[in-house]
Amino acid sequence: MKTWIWLICLTAVAVTAETPQEDPALELLNYFRDPEPHITLKPKLTTADRIKGHGYPAETHQTITEDGYIITMFRIPYSHKLQNQDKYRPIVLIQHGLFSSSDGWMLNGPNDGIGFNLADAGYDVWFGNARGNTYNRHHVSRSINHPYFWRFSWHEIGHYDIAAMIDYALARNGQGQESIHYIGHSQGTTVYFTLMSTRPEYNGKIKTAHMLAPVAYMSNMEDKLVKTLAPYLGHHNVYSALFNDQEFLPHNELFTKLAYNACAPGSRVHGLCNSIGYMLEGPETNSNTSVFPILAETHPAGCSTNQICHYMQEQQSGCFCLYDFGVAKNLDVYGHPLPPAYPVELITSLVHLWYSDNDDLAAVEDVERLAQKLPNKVMHHMEDPTWAHGDFSTHKEVKKYINDPIIDIMEAYEKDLLNV
Repeated sequence: MKTWIWLICLTAVAVTAETPQEDPALELLNYFRDPEPHITLKPKLTTADRIKGHGYPAETHQTITEDGYIITMFRIPYSHKLQNQDKYRPIVLIQHGLFSSSDGWMLNGPNDGIGFNLADAGYDVWFGNARGNTYNRHHVSRSINHPYFWRFSWHEIGHYDIAAMIDYALARNGQGQESIHYIGHSQGTTVYFTLMSTRPEYNGKIKTAHMLAPVAYMSNMEDKLVKTLAPYLGHHNVYSALFNDQEFLPHNELFTKLAYNACAPGSRVHGLCNSIGYMLEGPETNSNTSVFPILAETHPAGCSTNQICHYMQEQQSGCFCLYDFGVAKNLDVYGHPLPPAYPVELITSLVHLWYSDNDDLAAVEDVERLAQKLPNKVMHHMEDPTWAHGDFSTHKEVKKYINDPIIDIMEAYEKDLLNV
């Protein structure tokens, strides 16, 4: 409630600042007496709008998963700088983390955003979205107001959503390509491990995969909030039962528009959004400070509470396992009282693991444990001891340390294909 009041006041102040002929205090009271005629909110920008705003061509696509969720994807089909629309353009799919969306890859702008860098390197760039976030709130038969819509964890996002995105991008590209490059951050890595281990035939559709802050095993993670809540939500009990099958941080169109109008570049209170970013990230953040206003406009993007519970289960069990429904349902679904472990040894695609010492969600020990089970991996340890979980997407030098090295690896792979 406090957040709502703050955003309404912030928006009202931003508007009253443009009408100096009347006392701002009196004008603000008018908004609360009768807000509808006075506050005109600009529509929220989509990922496609942001792409076009930087001069790149943008497309919006939708596909339907095997279990009926309608998935929205955004695409930079070619680079306006290269004018390479008639040339071969390898496909790359980029997948966001928990609480995020494709908007997360827009934060760094055209110079440091990995999607823009890839487009300028000649790639056909696709931005995925997980079911339940800002862009994926539709199903062929279920209403978002029914608990059944939210009865999914990141298992279904990997098993169904990522599979549907890969297949759609391959079909839509129109160049007869049979495989793609993949980049995922945080949950975007978890869902990759899920798909490739439960449907190993999809490994053949991957050229290179880049896991930024990979999350699978979580025994050694140091996030205080997770460690506090996991003993309650990481088990099948009354707490998790009350928490399950709901939207977490519910998406609200008015809230989103208020945040966008308050934090948009033309707003008189734009600077306050930087302050919010500093409060969230801390004074020693490595993030490019220009990302904070856009982050406030677009995040959190929403998810299912089951995604959170599934991660809590991972932390408590020390196992990278399927969802724990409780003994009775586990026996019915899995034929065993405990959920089975994901067979990550079946992930034969080339996996690059990008990890760091200061990541409180993807501990080095947990990443190394995962690496021991992967048959085809390359380790990329970040030398900077302060490199944190979010730095893989918002670091002020992310282009130098992440984007360019990934593109070099992908380019080397593509050159080897040509020489075969």
